[in-house]
Amino acid sequence: MSKDKIYIFDTTLRDGAQTQGVDFSIDDKLKIAEALGGLGVDYIEGGWPGANPTDTEFFQKKIKLKNSILTAFGMTKKSGRSAENDPGLSALLNSKAPAICLVGKSWDFHVDVALGISNEENLENISESTKHFVKQKKEFMFDAEHFFDGFKNNKEYAISCIKSAYDNGARWIVLCDTNGGTLPHEIGEIVTEVTKNVPGNNLGIHAHNDTGNAVANSLAAMLAGARQIQGTINGLGERCGNANLMSIIPTIHLKDNFSKKFTTNIKSENINKLTQCSRLLDEILNKKPNQHMPYVGAAAFSHKGGLHVSAVQKDPKTYEHIKPELVGNVRNIIISDQAGKSNIISRLKSIGVNFKEDDPKIKKLLEEVKDREFIGYSYDGADASFELLARRIMGEIPRFISIKEYDVTVKKDQSGNIISSAKAKLEVDKKIILCEGQGNGPVHALDNAIRNNVDKLAKYSKYLKDLKLVDYKVRILNTGTEAVTRVSIESTDSKGKNWFTIGVSSNIIEASFKALIDSLDFKLFKDKAPASN
Repeated sequence: MSKDKIYIFDTTLRDGAQTQGVDFSIDDKLKIAEALGGLGVDYIEGGWPGANPTDTEFFQKKIKLKNSILTAFGMTKKSGRSAENDPGLSALLNSKAPAICLVGKSWDFHVDVALGISNEENLENISESTKHFVKQKKEFMFDAEHFFDGFKNNKEYAISCIKSAYDNGARWIVLCDTNGGTLPHEIGEIVTEVTKNVPGNNLGIHAHNDTGNAVANSLAAMLAGARQIQGTINGLGERCGNANLMSIIPTIHLKDNFSKKFTTNIKSENINKLTQCSRLLDEILNKKPNQHMPYVGAAAFSHKGGLHVSAVQKDPKTYEHIKPELVGNVRNIIISDQAGKSNIISRLKSIGVNFKEDDPKIKKLLEEVKDREFIGYSYDGADASFELLARRIMGEIPRFISIKEYDVTVKKDQSGNIISSAKAKLEVDKKIILCEGQGNGPVHALDNAIRNNVDKLAKYSKYLKDLKLVDYKVRILNTGTEAVTRVSIESTDSKGKNWFTIGVSSNIIEASFKALIDSLDFKLFKDKAPASN
C-alpha cells in the first residue's frame, strides 16, 4: 500500500523571527538554514526580501541547501498597480528564490477593515499575483491568512479567495489559523469541506499555538487531506508560537497511526538529528532549552519515581512511547528524595560506576541523598554533584584540591563603586597556595581568585585553564533570619560538555563555594587528573 507524501515547510527564519526577543543575524539564519537542509525539510522560508535589510541580504547570499527549496515570503500586490509594477513583488523576483509564498486576505472582514478595498479587488490581487509568479516559473504558494475565521464568517468568499490562487496555477494553498483560535475538530471539518474545492495534494496548514493546539491542528488537517505542514523549530513564533515541527516530524515517522499512512522526504536516519536541531536553535538564541518539550527536551525521557524506574528497566515501553535514541535524545534517571534503590542502581550504571547490587554502600548512598535533599539539596539537575557524591561514597574518586580557608570582603569606595575581593587558601600535594581575586560580586571574586591563579595550582593548571562558568542561580529555600540558600552552577570547557553542580548552606557564600569546588573537582575527575599526594 502506497503512502501519502507529506511536505514539511519550515518558517523558523520568517515567522519564528516574529518572536518577542528574537533577532536573527545573517550568520544565525545561515546556520539554521544549513541545519534544516541537513535534516531534509522540503521548504525553508528564508524571510521577506525587501521588508528589512537582514532578509534582503540573506537572499543575496549563495545558499546551497541539501534537499530543501529556499522560499521567499511576501504579500499579494497592492490595489491600483499591476503585479509587474509592484515593488514588493519585484523584490521577491530579485531574490532568486525558486519558490514564492505570498500571504493574502481570505476573511471578508479584514478585506474591508484592514485593506479598505472591495471583495472583488482582493480576489483580483490574489489572481494577478499568482499569474505573475507562475509565468516566471516559480513554485507558487498562497497563504490564506485568517482562513478559518473567514470560512466561519463567509464560507463562499473564503473559498473564492483560495480558488483565485489555485485556478491560476498555485502549487500550494495554505490554510492559516492566524490567531490560533481554531480547535482540532473544527480544523478537520473545515479542511474536509475545502478538499471538495481544492485537492488535498495542493493543501497546506499553517497553525498558531494560541490554544496550545497547533500540533494537534496540524495533524487533524493532515488526516482531513492537507499534504503540506508549516511550522517552526521548537514552535518558535509570535505570541504563543507556531506548530512545533520537532513534535510533528517524529509523530509522522514514529507513530503507527501516521507512519503506516504517511511519509515525508526526510530520511529515516535523519530523524535522530531532531534533538540536535532543537538545541542548536536555543544555542543560537542564547536561550535555555525547554526541558519538557516532547521528544527532544532533556526531561522528555526522565524518570524520577522508583516504581517508574523499575518498570522502565524491565520494559522501557511502560513509560516511554518511543526509544529516546530515535530522535537523538537519551533516557535520564533522576536522583531525588523520591528515589528508590532502582534509581540509584540505574544511575550508577549510566555513569559507569562498578558495583555489586548487594553492596551496602548503595543503601548508604540512597540514605545520604535523601538526607541531603531534606536540608535543601536537589540532585534533579545537578548531575555532576551527584556523580561526585556517588563516587566518593563508593570509593572511586581521589582527592584533588583541598580548601583550607577563604575570606570574602565587599566594600564601597568613595566613588560609589562596589568592590568584592576574595582570598582562598588551597592545598595541593600538601602545599598551601594563596589565591586572590576581585569581581563584580563575592562569588565572581571567589571564582576569579581561583581562575586567575590557575598557574599556581601546579599539576592541575593545565586541566582548569579552559573551565568556564556558564550560569549561576540562587534560590532561597525558606525565609527569615535562618534562611537556607541553594546555589546551582553550570560549567563547561573546550570539549563543549556542560555539567551542573550544587551547594546548600545558610550562608550564600558557603553555598556558592561548595558548588564552585564541585565544579572544579568534576572537571579534574572527568579529565583524569592525578590525585593530590
